[in-house]
Amino acid sequence: MTPLSGSSLSAARRARDLTDSVHGDTVDLLVVGLGVTGAGAALDAAARGLRVVAVDAHDLAFGTSRFSSKLVHGGLRYLASGRLDVAHESAVERGILMERTAPHLVHAQPFVLPLTPLVSRGQAALARAGFHAGDTLRLAARTARATLPAPRRLSVVETRHLAPALRLDGLRGGLLSWDGRLTDDARLVTALARTAAGHGARVLTHVRALELTATGARVRDELTGEEGEIRARAVINAAGVWAGGLVDGVRIRPSRGTHLVLRPESLGPLTAGLHIPVPGETNRFVLVLPQDDGRVYVGLTDEPVDGDIPEVTEPPETDIGFLLDVLCSVLHVPVRRDDVVGAFAGLRPLLDTTPEGADTPLRTADISRRHAVLTSSEGVVTVVGGKLTTYRRMAEDAVDEAVRLRGLPAGPSRTASLPLVGAAAPHVLAGLPAPRRLVRRYGTEAPAVGALTERDPRLAEPVLPGCPVTAAEVLWAVRHEGALDEEDVLDRRTRIGLVPADRTAALDSVRALLAEHLPHSRPV
Repeated sequence: MTPLSGSSLSAARRARDLTDSVHGDTVDLLVVGLGVTGAGAALDAAARGLRVVAVDAHDLAFGTSRFSSKLVHGGLRYLASGRLDVAHESAVERGILMERTAPHLVHAQPFVLPLTPLVSRGQAALARAGFHAGDTLRLAARTARATLPAPRRLSVVETRHLAPALRLDGLRGGLLSWDGRLTDDARLVTALARTAAGHGARVLTHVRALELTATGARVRDELTGEEGEIRARAVINAAGVWAGGLVDGVRIRPSRGTHLVLRPESLGPLTAGLHIPVPGETNRFVLVLPQDDGRVYVGLTDEPVDGDIPEVTEPPETDIGFLLDVLCSVLHVPVRRDDVVGAFAGLRPLLDTTPEGADTPLRTADISRRHAVLTSSEGVVTVVGGKLTTYRRMAEDAVDEAVRLRGLPAGPSRTASLPLVGAAAPHVLAGLPAPRRLVRRYGTEAPAVGALTERDPRLAEPVLPGCPVTAAEVLWAVRHEGALDEEDVLDRRTRIGLVPADRTAALDSVRALLAEHLPHSRPV
């Protein structure tokens, strides 16, 4: 199956779209930021028939959107804190992703909460009630039981079968629950951007907005250094943690979420993820998240970040130590610092709601994850807060405000029922003539990715021994997914770069592929 007509992103298309955007007519909407919210806004607006340009100073999913837990949450945490509106919204959006818009990228993930001596019977009863309340949320959101099975109590034998690495001493069994999990958060952003492009949006990576106004932006092509102006009838600032640097009056309180990357042998076979209660906290867990590529992620922290915001956040040793301590509290054989083969950290763009004049700022863990749409005195619409799961609703609300503010000729949002590139019903995906791994990453386009190897068998070779990513996937990334250099390929399109040693080992082969198939690629 060929890509959705017009959805392919490439260096050639970028060059044409950039020229048309800088030297062409005024467009309806300019979106700044191509994380999940910005890409979602570009799709929402383009699907309504608006003329859209979306820019990012770096790449698709360069910031927070590639450093999440890869989970599509049902809102249980917010239900426990009494935020019924946020909890219900999360459950609804989870169902939309799993059943309508991205069933190829979002799947049901089982989790076990092990009932160790550190979990009192009272805490276990509270957690069990919470999981059943979460299932009620699923029902209220009209998500099918076939999509998300029911929670239940596990025996000791069942618990150890799902997670053999657990310490047996004092284990009373476990609690099984289900949530949504993304194959890869950066792939979701890529699918959103490509679907937007298929509806006519101009998606421009490596284009920095230098100055933002209500009628457009002065921009710079980061590949050539050339500057120009993009004129628009409305502007949405979706720059995440950097949003406050583009308009006045937006107070962002970044919160750092750190994850560890482990090899599968560190924890043995994991059929399910783990919820590990954080000591001293009533509603906070460290998550153990097995991945399709064999890696395991362990996260996450919730720490405030002060001062200047870096382009890429480095996980501090304090975060790594905290996660290892909580993880090892339930394991038979401890995981040591040397077992950590990678770590990544993202910054949540939380809206600072601390009252003016307050002596002590709110803990980032206590700041609402409800998103906000703000309009500056000049008329720039900014969308901040929220979380990956609710990106679609955030984008819809932002576009609604831009449409209202500028009187744009657009109807209501269509994205709740608009499949992303690669999406199809589960029975269709199951019948595709392609490996399951490729189907989970590319959906209906998986056979086309595989077909590249039929024309050139060398493309079937992995870019790194022991790594499932093939040369064909690198070629697909530059031809159809807008990758312009090896960083785009290694760090966003394939995620090889989450393990620094793997990144180093794969760099030469990826660079050679780009030189052959993208002669004007930009070396890093």
